[in-house]
Amino acid sequence: MKLAKKDWFFIILIIAVFGGFWAISGEVKTKKVPYDDAHKRFYDAFNSGATKIDLDAQCPSCHFEGPGGIHFPKEHPVKPADGPMRCLFCHKFKSK
Repeated sequence: MKLAKKDWFFIILIIAVFGGFWAISGEVKTKKVPYDDAHKRFYDAFNSGATKIDLDAQCPSCHFEGPGGIHFPKEHPVKPADGPMRCLFCHKFKSK
């Protein structure tokens, strides 16, 4: 069976698409939620069935701008004005 020109084009296109997906995939660059005394209650709550959206609502109790807050890096995205914090959308829990 001889492959026609359009067959080779299709094969190259499929290889390019998979190559593109492979090139852009990689290790997650966001920091994971630390497993320390301050965050242990979040790990425990999540393992007990709490949802990430419920846990996200508690993040601003420590992470806020102003005196006494644990400040975000300058390049950190800001919270949407009309939406909830979605910390655990990017920051994943560490596997033990």
